[in-house]
Amino acid sequence: MQLTVLGCYGPYPPAGGACSGYLVQEAGCNILLDCGNGVLSRLQEFIDYRDLDVVLLSHLHADHLSDLMIMRYGLMLNPKSKLSDQPLPLYAPPEPAGEFERLPYKSAYAVNALNEHSAFDIGPFTITVSSGVHAVPSFSFRLESPTASLVYSADTEINQNLAPFAKSADLFLCEANYLEADITAGLTNHLSAAQAAMIAAEAGAKKLLLTHLHPQRNSSLYLAEARKYYLAAELAQERFIYQI
Repeated sequence: MQLTVLGCYGPYPPAGGACSGYLVQEAGCNILLDCGNGVLSRLQEFIDYRDLDVVLLSHLHADHLSDLMIMRYGLMLNPKSKLSDQPLPLYAPPEPAGEFERLPYKSAYAVNALNEHSAFDIGPFTITVSSGVHAVPSFSFRLESPTASLVYSADTEINQNLAPFAKSADLFLCEANYLEADITAGLTNHLSAAQAAMIAAEAGAKKLLLTHLHPQRNSSLYLAEARKYYLAAELAQERFIYQI
């Protein structure tokens, strides 16, 4: 299994950066986790977007889906061949309803609603979901293949589901938009780097990648905070390819 970090910032990117987007690949299968601002351009540095097998959206906030609204034009106007007339499968939470209803566009996407019991297979991957705690419904994803397991937290506050869901994951890709000072100040909807690290330690994850970083913060602060609780923590880096 291979993970390429296309974008790792939120809720907006720095100059030259991109919001949340992660390409997961194995045995010729291409899965895109989230598709925020800047992700479509970055994706094309690695594969043709028309070679995607599925897109998984964790939640319906613009920094996680905005480039889908552009990719649909490419899918419609530039079919790969006469045989490529099937819409791209897209899985997403059904709420907020207004945002969900914007996702279908002609025959670009085949949109499927997720729920907390969703489980399905795509290529060599078995995909399950877990509910998070965010301003809108948000789902974490677990991708299992014959070779490895990847858990993506998506945007969430700390909750009782996450550590069991990430149990023994080979790679835990976890948001860390906050520092502990932000949690102490009462900010909600996201995890701190310390919380992400404590979840990884409790889950027994083999590796932790901190992502959804704030573009105006010194990223070394996140890493220093996380490593107090989990030494195998790293910062997600855009354009990096991780072998899992």
